[in-house]
Amino acid sequence: MPIITAPHHFNVDDLYIDLRSVLDLPLHLKCEGFNFAGSIKLKAAREMVEAAEQDKLLSPGSVLVESSSGNLGVALSIIAASKGYEFVCVTDARCNLATRQLMEALGGRVTIVTEPHPKDGLLGARLAYVRSLCASDDRYVWLNQHANPNNWRAHQRTTAPAIAGMFPQLDVLFVGAGTTGTLMGCGRYFKEHRPEVRIVAVDSVGSVTFGGPAGPRMIPGLGTGIQPPIFSMAYVDDVVYVPERDTVQLCHQLAQRGFLLGGSTGTVVSGAREWLARHHQGEETNAVAIAPDLGERYLDTVFQHSWIQDVYGPDVLENRIEVVEGGAPF
Repeated sequence: MPIITAPHHFNVDDLYIDLRSVLDLPLHLKCEGFNFAGSIKLKAAREMVEAAEQDKLLSPGSVLVESSSGNLGVALSIIAASKGYEFVCVTDARCNLATRQLMEALGGRVTIVTEPHPKDGLLGARLAYVRSLCASDDRYVWLNQHANPNNWRAHQRTTAPAIAGMFPQLDVLFVGAGTTGTLMGCGRYFKEHRPEVRIVAVDSVGSVTFGGPAGPRMIPGLGTGIQPPIFSMAYVDDVVYVPERDTVQLCHQLAQRGFLLGGSTGTVVSGAREWLARHHQGEETNAVAIAPDLGERYLDTVFQHSWIQDVYGPDVLENRIEVVEGGAPF
């Protein structure tokens, strides 16, 4: 049992779910939510903050500021509290209520942007607000996860080698695409050390990262309205797009077997299921997908039936509702 002195010193890096018994898929799911931040973003947050300290960009009195849909904001709130920095998260209404409350409980300040940028949407508006903060006061330090190479270096250094060590015969790795930090880090590692491993990116319908048309997205985590500067297609072999309706259905399917996982995980597993059905049906495949977070922060969205019906219509979970004799649906 480890003994730690700071919350970012602990992370479970070797927990996998064999989904064959749950979804009849030849797929292992790497669970990244078992740390004090509750998500894979703790790795990138730690790498970016420590690099900024080494480069003398951070000093006593600095205020960390970042645009985040949620998980990185929580991770930075934890590290800021541990190290004595202030933290401001710039987000929008898609950020889950539980996530905002977590950041505030940890001492972070949350600013919600409501008006989208005319061309670059809500993300563009968030980034413009961050730039204005930095221009107004030199105490603000913007790590800029979308452009910061330490975002992907964290996963090149930790996540990818952990997977490679656990699965020496790996055939395909499924990685969700948000800022593309996890995707780029894992892609770089495997292209260098195990180029035979196929890297399949999973993205949300409506994201522009891979050149698709912009569209509405309500589940935070994956997808972007602006292609991240750290992204390069050179480290990706294939791309799967997943509609958010499929994300919701997959999250509920996992929850019915006792695995309450986040919206990003639902998207990644749904994409992996589609890709495996097309490319490896009936074949023995060594496949891994990365689950970025757990499901508790999505209780008022992905796992809230009234929210689901308001956003996606009444039929999304129609096959998930059971009726008890003489009783009401539940």
